[in-house]
Amino acid sequence: MAKIKVAVLFGGVSSEHDISLKSATNIIKNIPKEKYEVLCVGITKKGRWLYYPGDVSAIISGKWEQNPDCTSAILSPDTVHKGFITIDNGTATLKKVDVVFPVLHGKNGEDGTVQGLLDLAKIPYVGCGLLASAACMDKATTHTVLDYNGIRTAKWRVIYQREMKHLTERCTEIANQLGYPLFVKPANAGSSIGVNRAENAEQLLNAVKQAFEHDSKVIVEECIFGRELETAVFGYDAPFASFVGEIEACKQFYDFDAKYVLNDSKLAIPADLPIEKSREIQKIAVKAYMAMGCKGLSRVDFFLKEDGEVILNEINTMPGFTSISMYAKLMEHLGMTTEYLVDKLIEQAITTDRTC
Repeated sequence: MAKIKVAVLFGGVSSEHDISLKSATNIIKNIPKEKYEVLCVGITKKGRWLYYPGDVSAIISGKWEQNPDCTSAILSPDTVHKGFITIDNGTATLKKVDVVFPVLHGKNGEDGTVQGLLDLAKIPYVGCGLLASAACMDKATTHTVLDYNGIRTAKWRVIYQREMKHLTERCTEIANQLGYPLFVKPANAGSSIGVNRAENAEQLLNAVKQAFEHDSKVIVEECIFGRELETAVFGYDAPFASFVGEIEACKQFYDFDAKYVLNDSKLAIPADLPIEKSREIQKIAVKAYMAMGCKGLSRVDFFLKEDGEVILNEINTMPGFTSISMYAKLMEHLGMTTEYLVDKLIEQAITTDRTC
């Protein structure tokens, strides 16, 4: 029986490029080789798409780009092709695939752009579709949809690039409405890239300017004091949530370094919670997942306040898949090894019709 051909996309033009390399390495190593034939396609930070036939171990360091056997790769939107066209010394070769695993974090990969291209090509892919990917990536849209569905999020305001001429006044207005401390985030970024906490007017202004380096729209949120909890959601028509996990960040908040560099943050799986509270969080996670139109997988992050109120922080449609990432660890606690999880994600992508 012929193996299923799965293309793994990694890298990308994103501030989370290096995290994608780590996630993809872990995923490729855990794809059952007796069932799947893997085609590796990397996207450089400058946006070059390259077919990479080399050793998986070179991906995580970025050395894969220097492999002399790399060739240009084009994902064809032509539904007849259903795959990638590689170009080597002027010779074009079609490499058909059955499914794509876009292990891309952040902009230009997790935000619906690649998903739209795959939709045009009519190639099945792992994870959320175009609309859900774009909506979950944009924090303002996420807030809007969840607010409409009665799911509690932090109080928030948005600042647009066009307001830069009156930024000081706008920041003062928001601070008066929400109060300090505040969190400032690019509307479209992940892994806490460009996120800062502001304790006063000067810090707020600087944080907003820094966030604008990553996006043309910035979100300012009230600071929520509480425990940081996460749950993994899996599935299409009948999604379910994992046990709830807890993060004890090694820094003041769970920023990029705390997630991927320092490796000192502690994860508790399951979190020490009353069973009723865990079930409440799982229920909200699935409700939010479905409200946003998610499919396949997502990690849903929460705050739990001292008074017991549950605040949804964000939904990540292509969560980190590194060896220390929460999503895989949460699913592993349910008895799903990374190999089994990767297999089921690919399998569901092939067999499930995608409508959004």
